[in-house]
Amino acid sequence: MCAIAGQLGGTDAAAGPMIRALAHRGPDGIRTESLPGAELAHARLSIIDLDGGWQPLHAAGGVVVGNGEIYNYLEMARDHGLEGQLSTGSDFEPLLHLYAREGEAAFARLRGMYALCLIGPDGRAWLARDPFGIKPLYIMEHDGGLAFASEPRAFFAAGLMARVLDDDAARELLDLNYTLGERTVFQGLRRLAPGEVVEVRDGRIISGHRRSPVPPLMGRDSSPKASRVGDSGSSAGPGPDAPTLTASRSVPPHKGEGNLDDVLAHLDAVLENSVAVHQRADVPYGLFLSGGIDSAAIATLMARLNSRPVTAFTCGFDAPGAKDERAQAERVARALDLDWRETNFGEADFWRILPQVAWALDDPTADYATLPTYKLAEAAKGTLTVVLTGEGGDELFGGYGRYRRALRPGWLGGRPAEPRGARPEILAAWRDAARAPRGATPLQAAQWADIATWLPNDLLLKLDRCLMAHGLEGRTPFLDSEVAAFAWPLADRLKVRGGYGKWILRKWLERACPAAQPWAKKQGFTVPVETWIAPRAADIAANLPKVAAVRRLMGDEAAARMLTPGAGRWPLLFFAVWALIHLEGASPTDALTAICPD
Repeated sequence: MCAIAGQLGGTDAAAGPMIRALAHRGPDGIRTESLPGAELAHARLSIIDLDGGWQPLHAAGGVVVGNGEIYNYLEMARDHGLEGQLSTGSDFEPLLHLYAREGEAAFARLRGMYALCLIGPDGRAWLARDPFGIKPLYIMEHDGGLAFASEPRAFFAAGLMARVLDDDAARELLDLNYTLGERTVFQGLRRLAPGEVVEVRDGRIISGHRRSPVPPLMGRDSSPKASRVGDSGSSAGPGPDAPTLTASRSVPPHKGEGNLDDVLAHLDAVLENSVAVHQRADVPYGLFLSGGIDSAAIATLMARLNSRPVTAFTCGFDAPGAKDERAQAERVARALDLDWRETNFGEADFWRILPQVAWALDDPTADYATLPTYKLAEAAKGTLTVVLTGEGGDELFGGYGRYRRALRPGWLGGRPAEPRGARPEILAAWRDAARAPRGATPLQAAQWADIATWLPNDLLLKLDRCLMAHGLEGRTPFLDSEVAAFAWPLADRLKVRGGYGKWILRKWLERACPAAQPWAKKQGFTVPVETWIAPRAADIAANLPKVAAVRRLMGDEAAARMLTPGAGRWPLLFFAVWALIHLEGASPTDALTAICPD
């Protein structure tokens, strides 16, 4: 169930054209409904209750449209005595019954990835997004009310707003590869923040709060700075209207190591439970398997939980000197008896897929990992409908090298876990958005910076758009409330030790799947974009002035940047193609041809 759109307040008939623009997300059918003071629309990718789970869904006097999955729907029905009251097997129906009993408090019971609009029997209308921001939701307030949708393109298709670039956000994209906070690259359009729950009355947001993706540190004020409800800027200081961040439980500020066997047993139980609920589907599911330990951990648990071989897809690169982890992925696949399928990514794929990815990412991220993700989704389409991935393992268990560098003293090469090469004003905005909860350890502060910034606005955006372009649903078992409750308060030494990040996860994998070689040096994941761009750099540089947004933002600097070997070429090329498609209305093919003719 993978696209929602609608309007709260006003009389504009916008929901129909909005949802039709999102049909790629829900290829199984579209339904719209007009209600007093509201329009709701849903494009469905059927995953749970294939016959009865259509939306808008009515129950207990309320109605909901939702994108994503509520994984604990069976537990909510069981624990609250709802089984005899449910008329469908939809994962969203228990929420309607609980809202009728508890009101707003029902949202805190959700375990899953979701973006939803609920109108209760009390007449109150709500928009909500999951705490990690796995599923997207965009909103805009206008004279006719408040419109919402799963992708920005819906607002343009309905004529609700013009395609006007926010230049400051575009500069963030060029410096960071993503944009910060709730502001998008389009003026007047913002994201609902991860974990944000807002009430809408007469087409205006009147109140709201945010659920934290990690539990607060017990006995301390741990709320990081949050944007005011309705603020469209990249960040905002706390004030009387600032939403509070809440979580379902509190944890000690620093969980000791305890007995290692007990900690590993607890980790095993938590991860197995998360993978089990993330497999809930009435359609084929599998995983994307790299050579890293995160996807190997997911694969290990899926193999344990399934009687048949689990289908796994791996992408490798055909380019001289490219880092390629297919051999390691194959070793894990054979050890776990997976149905392993590999796909190659070469220069022809790069030029073919680049404009398609730029089209899919109407809210852009210039992360080159979008390219193999798109190719994997292309390969999996027709075989799988649900794909589990390893996103979130690094952020929750302390895996990135920048975390380890941040813990070293300066005389040993330590440096803050911050973006490098960003302009001073953008780095200042990043620091503001990445401010850690009070009481966090230095490692937790570095983890939180990623959880608050690039995880929702880069990694999860990439996963959502690249898979939904092919009618696939991506699921992330590490980004789960139960996993976060275990991992976040772990002692730093259980995350980083002896030069290794994700120490406790490696220790677990050492026992659970030795073939994953968890202590081996990681090759890294680098798409060889520079190899493919370099031969055409001069032609691209000559054509960049044709793109109005590039010309306005960078002037002569754009050509010089494209002619200078290095990492700066790819974001600029991507942005130029993106701008031609989403600002100037070019087709993906024409956009690439204008920048890089054959």
